[in-house]
Amino acid sequence: MKKFVMLFLALVLLIGVLPVSAQATEITWWAFPTFATVDDTGGKYEQGLIDAFQEANPDITVKLEMIDFQSGPEKIVTAIEGGTAPDVLFDAPGRIIEYGKNGKLADLNDLFTDEFRADVNNEQIIASCSDGENYYMYPISTAPFLMAVNKTVLEKEGLMEMVNVEGDRTWTTDEFSALNAALAEKGYMNSIVFCQNQGGDQGTRAFIANLFSAEMVNPELTEWTINSEAGIKALQYAVDEVAEGRLTDGITYNGGGAIEQFVAGTVSGSLLWSPGLAKNNAAALEASGFEALALPLPSDDGTPELEYLVNGFAVFNNGDEARIAAAKKFITFLADDPTYGPQNVLATNAFPVRTSFGDLYPGNEDMAFYASMAKYYGIYYNTIDGFAGMRPAWWANLQAALTGEKTAEEAMNDFVADANAAYAAAQ
Repeated sequence: MKKFVMLFLALVLLIGVLPVSAQATEITWWAFPTFATVDDTGGKYEQGLIDAFQEANPDITVKLEMIDFQSGPEKIVTAIEGGTAPDVLFDAPGRIIEYGKNGKLADLNDLFTDEFRADVNNEQIIASCSDGENYYMYPISTAPFLMAVNKTVLEKEGLMEMVNVEGDRTWTTDEFSALNAALAEKGYMNSIVFCQNQGGDQGTRAFIANLFSAEMVNPELTEWTINSEAGIKALQYAVDEVAEGRLTDGITYNGGGAIEQFVAGTVSGSLLWSPGLAKNNAAALEASGFEALALPLPSDDGTPELEYLVNGFAVFNNGDEARIAAAKKFITFLADDPTYGPQNVLATNAFPVRTSFGDLYPGNEDMAFYASMAKYYGIYYNTIDGFAGMRPAWWANLQAALTGEKTAEEAMNDFVADANAAYAAAQ
């Protein structure tokens, strides 16, 4: 009996000294290259976050895999279908909410406390994280999509008084038209109405919707509605401005190509701009000798409704409650930790969704302006069913309108019919 007791105690002691890692819950994190890189090394920043988390949580092991924006989405779908999805994904609502609707994610309802919602203090951001019933994305940062003009050209030509540089810099469609006419008269090419393919297509959708305050979708995200009288009028406006040389034909340009032309100084404006684009193109702008001035999109009443980026985390439901719990602990560390939360927001070159993080860019007037645009956020419709199927219909019909193949009314009606068909097919 004495020998048995001694053996039992020895076994207990042996178990007690086993390495912690052998007992740890292991989770995987797939990350798009959204965070800033360290020494131009992809994943180095993310691994540093993992190291900090594991030091504070030795019972959880996190494995990192970096994915890219080109092959990453297909890789995720393949992993989901094969039952090998990661535990944590850092992405945007468009894809995340789709995975949630398809039953692939663990809900994050327990993280959306009254305290958290009050801290975010923006119902559009909160709504973007949900399918209407459950929350599937835990947000960390956000940034608006705007437009920009060549400030250097405007100063050179004495046209700065034609844009509003005070406060929120809002302006009307009539003011936008007047500036384009003045620039065209002086021989400048204006902003490109790009429609080669779906790259950056949110820029033209937001531009056309804002011109006369048309709505892309209904509030319930169940129907496309841009073929309203205001929407058709806006598309006709764009067609006419291109025909008269006050906007630039963009049949051969997508959003990226249009921005390249703006940065090079070939055209005097861009219908797509953001804090991230400003940062990424800073060196190119300096080399060209131009300064970009960010502006909200023009609208008939001077009150824009902007599209925007939201970054956040999702947790896949891989059938293991311990892994789900560990994944939730990991994402709240990354998003909410008083040290790493603000640091991670800065690494996305965006703005915190939490108001309690305060101003992360003190003294930076440009970033203060971008941050002020959150009040103009519209409905985040990227989560509508069939969104991916809608996108080709947008640029194809915009092309058809610009070439004269279709009237503005025909193009808008055809787009809405195709977009609503994509919605129905996704049900």
